[in-house]
Order: sequence, then C-alpha cells, then structure tokens
Amino acid sequence: MIVEQRQRQPTPEADGRRVVVLGGTGFLGRPICRALADAGHTVIAVARTPRDIGPGVAVRALDLAAADVDEITALLRDLEPDVVVNSAGGMWGLNDAQMLAVNVTLVERLIEAAGRLPGRVRVVQLGSVHEYGLVPVDTSMAEGLRPAPVMPYGEFKLRCTTAVAEADRAGLIEGVTLRVGNVIGAGQPGHSLLGVVAGRLRDAQRAGERARLELAPLGSRRDFVGLSDVVAAVLLATTRPAAAGQVINIGRGVAASARDMVQLLIDVSEVPTDLVEAERTGPAETSWQRLDVGLAAEVLGWSPSDDLHTEMKQLWEHAGAEVPA
Repeated sequence: MIVEQRQRQPTPEADGRRVVVLGGTGFLGRPICRALADAGHTVIAVARTPRDIGPGVAVRALDLAAADVDEITALLRDLEPDVVVNSAGGMWGLNDAQMLAVNVTLVERLIEAAGRLPGRVRVVQLGSVHEYGLVPVDTSMAEGLRPAPVMPYGEFKLRCTTAVAEADRAGLIEGVTLRVGNVIGAGQPGHSLLGVVAGRLRDAQRAGERARLELAPLGSRRDFVGLSDVVAAVLLATTRPAAAGQVINIGRGVAASARDMVQLLIDVSEVPTDLVEAERTGPAETSWQRLDVGLAAEVLGWSPSDDLHTEMKQLWEHAGAEVPA
C-alpha cells in the first residue's frame, strides 16, 4: 500500500495552540488540561463523563473505549486540534480485554482518525516504563534498550508506542511518545498501591485508630516520578519541534523501593501505623526500574524534581477523592 507522505511543518513554540486531551478528566489528564490552559492554549478535554475542570477548559463527552474510527474522526474534525494528548488508557482495576480496548484499540483508531484530517496533527502518547520489562539491577533504561515487557499492560503500551512511531514515519501524524515512570500525585488512582495505602490511612485517621497495613513484598525498586514533573514534560512535548518522532523517557532517574514510597506516605500522613510486609515467595513482577532521562533534557529541556515529598503530600491531601479516567 502506498501511503501519502505529509510534509512535516515546524511546530511553533508559542501559546495559542488548540489541544485536545483524551482522558482529560482523569488522574493525568486533569492537571495536564489545567496546565495547558494556564499556558495560554485552547484546551478541550474528552472523557466518558463530562466534569468541570475549571476556567479555560471545555469538556466534550465521548466514551473513547467504545468509539469507532468514524466517531473519533468526526470529533477531531469538529475540534480542529493542532495537538492531541492521549492520557486515556490505564491498568488499575481493568482486565486484559479492557486494557486492550482503552490502550491499543483506542490508539489505533486515534491514528486512523488523525490521519484523515487535512493537516498533520501532533499526537503526544503517554507510554509506560513497563514497556521495558525486566533489566539487571543498576541498569539505567535508555530509549535504545530493546523492550521486553513481562506483563500485559507493558505489552499493550509497547504496541501503542510502536503504532505511533510507525504512523509518524508514514507521515500520518507527528508522533511523540513519553515513556513515563510510576507517577505519584494528587488524585492517585484508588486501585494503585499508594492509592490503597492512602485510603486505609485516611480510614484509620477518621476512626481515630492506629492503622495496620498488611501488604505484599515491597522490595522492588522502581522509578517513581512526580505528577507535576510529568505534566511539565507533556507541555514541552506539545510544542518542541525536536520531540517529533521521538520516544522519550520521563522519570526521576532514581530507583526507589516501593517500601520507601509507602513509608514516605505514612510519614506525610502522620497517622500511627503498623506496617506488615509479607515475605517474598517468588520473583517480583519487576525488581528494578531506573529510567535514563538524558534524552528528555536534550530534546525537551526537561529535568525532574529532586524529591517526592511535595507530590506525596498532595496525594495525601486528596486521598479519598479518586478521579475517574
């Protein structure tokens, strides 16, 4: 099949772009929308259930997991975006079929729909550190590392990254994928480890009791990154010309244990807590994740914060108010 190559136009680094954010009312999407609006962009959030995001952000209702290509095409033709940020998708509380629908199927339909538009749209896809899979301890995972995911979610996100890269090379879209670490911040999904811990701590606090946390082994070391840092990276990815066609890691470049993160949340909450950790009986889903973020500095001019205390405090303050995707 012959694919028409569309001329890539330089993306201006200026305010005033029209940005559509898919999954715009969720954990990642909501702060992305707010930051884009604050930066002077025209922002339209798309989500299954419309929710007020505040001034400067319009909201359109569409069930992205169920929408077909024609519906997504009609939406994009109506909204006429310069940039589409895909913050939809997810893994928490979903089975494999649901993860496939909200990740791979959605991205494939988005690419086809965007390819039907008269101009070439930049698509910023939020990928995942889980695309890399297992690596030896002390390894920093650079973008050139061959991905080998060990869980379905990582496989699905890798398929999304591959689809975006292929569509960029074919000239259908201007594709950028940000491979994001394990995000910490306000509105943490309730099904996530830290979301569960925050909920139990809040329950104990309300009851005036000492919390007791009985958790699975927490020794795995992963790259945890603050929500505000991820949002900052997305804003840069919407406009930086050098980001086009790139896969870019977004993390802290630090491998921290899940135990350290849970303890930090306990400390921030100031809730008296007994932490009981089960003994490991088998291999971890992944024992080591540390992203090399050098390309993000080079291409985006982005660097992460030094610590996660502020993000964890914001997570705690918003605990109990889970934000739907």
